[in-house]
Amino acid sequence: MAAVDDLKFQANPDATTISIDEPEMPKNQHGRLQEPRREEDDELLGTDDSDKTELLAGQKKSAPFWTFEYYQTFFDVDTYQVLDRIKGSVFPVPGKNFVRLYIRSNPDLYGPFWICATLVFTIAVSGNLSNFFIHLGKPTYHYVPQFRKVSIAATAIYAYAWLVPLALWGFLMWRNSKVMNIVSYSFLEIVCVYGYSLFVYIPTAILWIIPEKVVRWVLMIFSLCLSGSVLVMTFWPAVRDDNRRIALATIGTVVLLHALLAVGCLAYFFDAPELDFPAPIVPAHNGTTVVTKSL
Repeated sequence: MAAVDDLKFQANPDATTISIDEPEMPKNQHGRLQEPRREEDDELLGTDDSDKTELLAGQKKSAPFWTFEYYQTFFDVDTYQVLDRIKGSVFPVPGKNFVRLYIRSNPDLYGPFWICATLVFTIAVSGNLSNFFIHLGKPTYHYVPQFRKVSIAATAIYAYAWLVPLALWGFLMWRNSKVMNIVSYSFLEIVCVYGYSLFVYIPTAILWIIPEKVVRWVLMIFSLCLSGSVLVMTFWPAVRDDNRRIALATIGTVVLLHALLAVGCLAYFFDAPELDFPAPIVPAHNGTTVVTKSL
């Protein structure tokens, strides 16, 4: 038994323990080296948490496109989000990306659809009222509501809010295949930006009832600067790494089309040329007719 006890291993208190584990590196040492550049790119291009966003977007659109659930996800937004996005489009923050701040977490079609619908009826009704106030008091004028203005306004606004984003999305996708550094937006995100950027024209169209051309054009320029700045600050970071001429031409085209919509609505619905109404024919008592002429 003594021999067995002698074979037992005993711990030596003077022994030194040698660890072969790798030395721990500071957790944030490598991340801090690339943090300034990464934050700058994420701030301008809105690429922060893009993988997570794409995963969530893929989960949302998992339903087949012919089902109601597929389209229901495009309107899954609450009132606070819509109001927050409207405020962001009316009061743009310099240097901030509208998509990253308001849209990318949950792009929707609810806000753009109803903003366009409200703008259509606002422009049509305000245009009729403006025409009425301009010719009010003229004896030869007879007010006739022009309902065709509703269809014209709807065609112009909805075509702009859908066709222009579609063309811009296709262009950004094409340039993304040419220049790898370009970060493109999804079609739904571009539609959201264009839809919310049109909100500022709703109160502007109501103020266009004022029968003063100078006031109308000042309001139009002011609204154009606000809504145009949202588009410029959103799409410039996406094309700034492209060829300089192509980038400037893209932003110039975006602003030009936006200005044409505003100028066209003001010129057609509110600044239409005055009509030369025919003088009424008043029968006289002696059987002859008298044509009155208004001054």
